[in-house]
Amino acid sequence: MKSYTKAYIPYGGYFSSPFSRWQGSMQNDNAVSLAANTARRWFLERKKLDPTIIDYMYFGCTVAQNHWFIAHNWAAAILTDDKKYVPALFVNQACSTSTTVLNLTAKDLELGVYEVGFCLMADRCSNGPHTIWPDPLGPGGQPDREDWNMDNFGGSPRHRAAMVQTAENVAAEMGIAKEECDAVVLRRFEQYQQALANGRAFQKRYMFPPEVTVNRKKTKLVEEDEGWTPTTAEGLAKLKPVVAGGCLSFGAQTFPADGNCGFIVTTKEKAKELSADPALEIQIISYGYARVKPMFMPAAPIPAAEMALANAGLKIGDIKAVKTHNPFAVNDIAFSRKTGYDLMKMNNNGSSLIYGHPQGPTAGRAIAELIEELAILGGGYGLFTGCAAGDTAGALVVRVG
Repeated sequence: MKSYTKAYIPYGGYFSSPFSRWQGSMQNDNAVSLAANTARRWFLERKKLDPTIIDYMYFGCTVAQNHWFIAHNWAAAILTDDKKYVPALFVNQACSTSTTVLNLTAKDLELGVYEVGFCLMADRCSNGPHTIWPDPLGPGGQPDREDWNMDNFGGSPRHRAAMVQTAENVAAEMGIAKEECDAVVLRRFEQYQQALANGRAFQKRYMFPPEVTVNRKKTKLVEEDEGWTPTTAEGLAKLKPVVAGGCLSFGAQTFPADGNCGFIVTTKEKAKELSADPALEIQIISYGYARVKPMFMPAAPIPAAEMALANAGLKIGDIKAVKTHNPFAVNDIAFSRKTGYDLMKMNNNGSSLIYGHPQGPTAGRAIAELIEELAILGGGYGLFTGCAAGDTAGALVVRVG
């Protein structure tokens, strides 16, 4: 099976929370319960739908939370308030989690396994767990330890290269200069500002605020992204590369964040019934994946995108809008050079390079933005592609029309 014919997303049948820089407003809440409660409120308040319409759920999460062992079914129980016992499956594929979850749900719809699937993705980089692992053969049985976020940001056990180093490796191989990276960052910042125009009109098309804990007696709604940095050409030029001799400053890479997102995936008929605009049809067309040589992670989205396009029977020229997970400016430059897609036309209305990266939900938010961009443009094919830890990537082609 190379392309899908039966998996549809209702227009407006998706949401993303704002993203909050780690140790911001979302730091006090377990990402699992926060996502499930946010999705439940979204169903009831925004969509005016009973969450028990769901037959099956995929739950995507990458940073361990308390009660993570049973997180998928716990989230499903919160979502439906146990009025329907919806089964769920846990998926963890680092930054490609949302892409893979949507693909798995589309595959189930193609096979006719159920009628209504729900994809829920959540992460909290804040307060990452410090894990103690038993090591009976260690000196005196002294346990091993792991800082869930920081140790894994530093690379895999097999290839200990920090994420930024993988980007520098791609940059060196392709001859990418700091000035190019700075120009991309400035353009991505300008594109993000477009989404904030007119009282954040674009973001309000898909964004839904989570209710977070302030203290034991107080909660609040997080209405907007938190922690992004105003950017100027002069400011970027003054920043030195993080890696000596490299091209990436702190201004040319993303930051860890917290957030969640969700998608309804269903049949063509049910999507029309649940759609905010039945005239707009949103179809999941194809999926692509890739793994490249070790420590070259930002190159992986290219072959993943090529696979997704080939599976869809499309060429890059058929694509009206492209969104990427771009933790480093290098990602977009490499993609543009290899595919020929206009570097400055990718990632309209924002990208993870600017508004942050909560891991699991990052690609989901980008795909929601891709759908809305295509809706504004009058329809067409859209491509999302993005890298993930372990030198892998996932890509998805959607059609709006």
